[in-house]
Amino acid sequence: MRVLGVDPGLTRCGVGVVEGVAGRPLTMIGVGVVRTPADADLGHRLVAVEQGIERWLDEHRPEFVAVERVFSQHNVRTVMGTAQASAVAMLCAARRGIPVALHTPSEVKAAVTGSGRADKAQVGAMVTRLLRLSAPPKPADAADALALAICHIWRAPAQNRLQQAVARHTATTPATATTPAPKGRTA
Repeated sequence: MRVLGVDPGLTRCGVGVVEGVAGRPLTMIGVGVVRTPADADLGHRLVAVEQGIERWLDEHRPEFVAVERVFSQHNVRTVMGTAQASAVAMLCAARRGIPVALHTPSEVKAAVTGSGRADKAQVGAMVTRLLRLSAPPKPADAADALALAICHIWRAPAQNRLQQAVARHTATTPATATTPAPKGRTA
């Protein structure tokens, strides 16, 4: 499985491609950051993020795209930029028919380090170790993108089995009809 991880951001959008399957050593295919100038017009920044992600999709041909799920922050301006960059990544993947998975920051940290409260240094250290790199990817956005891809590779098989089980259960469970109580009586 080849996954493009995207750590969304308007100034720095981390991107990283990891290949492998759960239970086997993983391989980093590429890592980087799509950058936009902070003083540029928002529309131009979003186009630059789109063009950068499109280049990564063209070059690496991932089977899945894993994007960090936007969560509430105190700084509304920051969360808006993150949400906008996230939407661009999802749009680029959807346009190509590539499935997109969203993973929360704590889910990614827990998958990679064993703790949903790990800091950026711990995530970078574990990404370095798991991918057998000589040094942590810089900046942290790049390491976070690789962590997203690793998380997806490790969690996708279990999530797929759960979805299939729910689908089978839903298909075999007859719908239960409710009969209204006769008029004049209460249940």
